[in-house]
Amino acid sequence: MLHELVFDYTIRNVALGSAILGVAGGVLGCFAVLRRQSLMGDALAHATLPGVCVAFMLSGSRASVWLLLGAAVSAWIGALVILAIVRGTRIKQDAALGIVLSVFFGAGVVLLTAIARSGAAGQSGLDRFLFGQAASLIWPDVVTMGALAGAALLAVAVLFKEFKLLAFDPAFAASLGYPVRVLDVLLTSLIVVAVIVGIQAVGVVLVVALLIIPAASARQWTDRLSVMVLISALFGAASGVAGALISASGANLPTGPLIVLVATGIFLLSLVTGRRRGLLWSFLRDRRAAPEGLR
Repeated sequence: MLHELVFDYTIRNVALGSAILGVAGGVLGCFAVLRRQSLMGDALAHATLPGVCVAFMLSGSRASVWLLLGAAVSAWIGALVILAIVRGTRIKQDAALGIVLSVFFGAGVVLLTAIARSGAAGQSGLDRFLFGQAASLIWPDVVTMGALAGAALLAVAVLFKEFKLLAFDPAFAASLGYPVRVLDVLLTSLIVVAVIVGIQAVGVVLVVALLIIPAASARQWTDRLSVMVLISALFGAASGVAGALISASGANLPTGPLIVLVATGIFLLSLVTGRRRGLLWSFLRDRRAAPEGLR
């Protein structure tokens, strides 16, 4: 299998693309989890679908660059709508997420159906953005994913202190003079980038799992954000590569769901054995702390 990972063109592309998705999703998912915005990625992923359809209708091409550009614009508009609803109305964030998710995804399904019935040339395969098709990744796709993920990770590295304050205490960050609203929009935009990186591999339905599960797993091991980010990136990359290799081993199973299942396995293991918050270690600490007569 290691030989195929190195020399097989398709397996190498799928594994590398999945690893890039795992790292980007793992890092940015940490901030979503800590800010209790786990469903933000889900809403933005579903909001990409109408952008994909409109991009195809305007360009007449299934070239990844145009479809991903349309997906990015649509998801970013969805993010701005969510922020506008939360700030400008009395509607809570969970309701705003549900509204944007359902409205944008409904519009996308309508457009996708209209394209299918139009008989337009080249429309076959657009539905892969719903569930992903990692096996179709080619080297230019991997390069695009790497460039987008690299830009997002660079932004996180440069603004790590600001994002850390935003995640834990936005009111304190505002009192220090930080532009909290600008940082909020920027962080949400970076989550959009992570979603765009992942929709080709796992689709709009499952991409949120790669944002949330590695971060939730890493949270069981540490209370330090910097360490959590590194662990989450490692778990995300491991899930991506392992899922790709299992799919390529002859099991004839879809790569995206396998990646999510591997990530879930890591989460369950972390939930039990995580050094900081795992159930086993929490039980042992509580047992040691209990008075002798209560043991």
